[in-house]
Amino acid sequence: MSDPQDRRGFLGTAAATGLALSLTAQQLQAARGANDKVLVGIMGTGSRGTSLAQLFAKQPNAEVAYVCDVDRGRVEKAAEAVNKAANQTPKIVTDFRRILDDKTVDVLVVATCNHWHAPAAILGCAAGKHVYVEKPCSHNAREGELLVEAARKYKRQVQMGNQRRSWPRIIEAIQEVRNGVIGRPYLAQSWYQNSRPTIGKGKSVPVPEGLDYDLWQGPAPRRPFQSSYLHYNWHWFWTYGNGELGNNGVHMIDLCRWGLSADYPSQVSSLGGRFRYEDDQETPDTNIVTYTFPGRKTITWEGLSCNIMPGGQKLDVVFHGDKGSLAIAGNGYTIFDEKGKEVRKITGTSSDAMHANNLLDGIRSGKPLASEIEEANKSTLLCHVGNIAYRLGRVLRCDPKNGHLDDKEAMTMWSREYEKGWEPKV
Repeated sequence: MSDPQDRRGFLGTAAATGLALSLTAQQLQAARGANDKVLVGIMGTGSRGTSLAQLFAKQPNAEVAYVCDVDRGRVEKAAEAVNKAANQTPKIVTDFRRILDDKTVDVLVVATCNHWHAPAAILGCAAGKHVYVEKPCSHNAREGELLVEAARKYKRQVQMGNQRRSWPRIIEAIQEVRNGVIGRPYLAQSWYQNSRPTIGKGKSVPVPEGLDYDLWQGPAPRRPFQSSYLHYNWHWFWTYGNGELGNNGVHMIDLCRWGLSADYPSQVSSLGGRFRYEDDQETPDTNIVTYTFPGRKTITWEGLSCNIMPGGQKLDVVFHGDKGSLAIAGNGYTIFDEKGKEVRKITGTSSDAMHANNLLDGIRSGKPLASEIEEANKSTLLCHVGNIAYRLGRVLRCDPKNGHLDDKEAMTMWSREYEKGWEPKV
């Protein structure tokens, strides 16, 4: 790409909040043609990161210039996958700062462990990159606030990977709720269920060959390497992950909040525990979280990590109003009357490419992002305050203006301790 910094600065000024504030989309398109190639760097090449690498590589006029992972074996496999998917040969790096150093790269995709999401995204913004950050967009509440600040300060487009925000039938379902198809909506119920096995008892073992464990920990406080951390079970340790609520609950809670037109809660409670197995997992496998919002609105989320609902129930979200209900399952939805009788059922199609292309369109033309970081952070924040309520074992009052907690001890968990030198700053 020629003069990438000049184009970034122009587009960033026009789209600081995901909207073209001073220029029309047509003018922006004239400034940067739709055919201009967007260069992408992928940070984190686990199953999700590799999938995103292949996805972005397949999009028109996009190229994956880098794949990065602290595990050399994983990143080499990701490069092979990109080459096979789109005949592209990305550079292989193990330190994401090499991506930040390359001024030709337009987008940083953060698909790492949760404790890296916001710190890496903030550094990406500071380096002039637009960012696609996987959910949850932060490991703690303060990081989310800082990431929003970074997007504004550096005038970057930042999108979170809650892809349902870009699925046509889901957008349609939410609009139906907002338009009053079920009357006044006041309750949104949501679920996640899985049959995860035990993670067992980890042991202190030598760091695997080819893994830069120090860089993997990055901003997190240092802990000795343990066999039960990698490559997925870090989700269940508070130092690195956010439990099932932050892992999958964020998707459904986001839909609930979106449909109810709710921002920050006034109260949150969370009950549950690690009930199925006795192992190293710190986060609950059984969890029921309830949020109350101004305007007589409530969201509930029930997470079952180790149980599947009888009959294979696959409902994701159900909205209840004074004139009926609307249920979302997969990429479609069903409307019911007050008596529970089916009125209309809509099916649809979906793909993660819709969400990726929404970001690319936002970069090229100033099109509003489906999950712009300020909106995404509100949903992520619900997961954080839910986890704080669980860990403290009590109901928490929240400030409905910003989500802050009316509890001194709870607010000590608003942020976290960082490894010296890796503290996120804006």
